[in-house]
Amino acid sequence: MQVVLDDYVWAAGVATELVNTTAEVWRGDEHLPDLAALTAFVNEHPSPAAHALGDQHDTGDTLVGLAARARQTDLEDVHALRVVVRDLIDHPERDRLVAGASALTASAAGATLLAEPAAQERTHWAITVRPSATITDALAVICGVGVLGVVHTLGEQRFRPCGAPTCRGAFIDTTRPGRRRYCMPGLCGNRVNVANHRARRAAARTGEP
Repeated sequence: MQVVLDDYVWAAGVATELVNTTAEVWRGDEHLPDLAALTAFVNEHPSPAAHALGDQHDTGDTLVGLAARARQTDLEDVHALRVVVRDLIDHPERDRLVAGASALTASAAGATLLAEPAAQERTHWAITVRPSATITDALAVICGVGVLGVVHTLGEQRFRPCGAPTCRGAFIDTTRPGRRRYCMPGLCGNRVNVANHRARRAAARTGEP
């Protein structure tokens, strides 16, 4: 399988979503409790390179295959990978990010250029994951590509804790303006808005004669 370096935004998104599946983030509710949940996670994050490069280079399909062959020990390894990636996000010093992300790509067999089937002159840099890789190896390479791509293109200031006061999540901000505040904007952002609304209503009632 290959991980296309152009897809660092997608890869950083996978890293963000992966670290935020822990029970710590979900108030005791583990979101990768079993192999079925791991397969579902992979299915929810297909590679955007699939359409451009064809099924043979579809990272999402390849990950699904690796997840289908996974065993309980692989799930435990993915849980350990979450800790490693979260530690990088929590301590975003540039040299540390580069060293840590480089270690995550250790299972790569090398780099190559992939040509698009419909336009052979259009190529993409990609990292090839060794044939014997596990689902943890593949996810580690993806997370490593995401971290390295963001550090190189956007800077280490894009690695942040969630801005919601009651959330313990973290994220990698790949938005163009770089002003993302929450690990899960639709959930954490909404909770903050609701809490602020209730606080304003309570203050208004208190000020009433």
